[in-house]
Amino acid sequence: MQWLAKFIYFKILGWKIVGNTNFSKDSIKKAVIIGVPHTSWHDFYIGILLRTVLNIKVHFVGKKELFVFPLGWILRSLGGSPIDRHTKENKVNAIAKLFKEKKEFRMAMAPEGTRKKVTKWRTGFYYIAKEAKVPIIMFTLDFKNKQNKISEPFYPTEDMESDFKYMYDFFKGVQGKIPKYS
Repeated sequence: MQWLAKFIYFKILGWKIVGNTNFSKDSIKKAVIIGVPHTSWHDFYIGILLRTVLNIKVHFVGKKELFVFPLGWILRSLGGSPIDRHTKENKVNAIAKLFKEKKEFRMAMAPEGTRKKVTKWRTGFYYIAKEAKVPIIMFTLDFKNKQNKISEPFYPTEDMESDFKYMYDFFKGVQGKIPKYS
């Protein structure tokens, strides 16, 4: 499947990968991976192609409403898990627990929490990384330049404001599929 993913990603779609392309080959077996900007359903297949091209296992969560037959079967087979966003359950602790239970676990998330334009990211991904003591790896969904730029692993500090500035700066100028939502 990797050769097919490479053919689609590079040749048919014309995308490229820049930045840290070796994180799957080094000691980063656990990480929270965030992709920004999340403006369209097209982001999903770009992410699936990217992880296949890089030959890494990456899991994701999605709203439980997406996980109905037949789409739910497909999403689960791609590494997805449904999450009920309306329960009082502490999702940060539940997901952080998955990191502690598994030898290798990477979780991809969209910090915006929606495909619409937001002025502020949700913070769950940040607290998951802190609780699980794993790095955050950022990647762009840059449709203007047709590229995924991947950051070096970044461990959250005790200075949340500074950490978010650092992350926002990484994504500065990146344009999603739907520019007005970027």
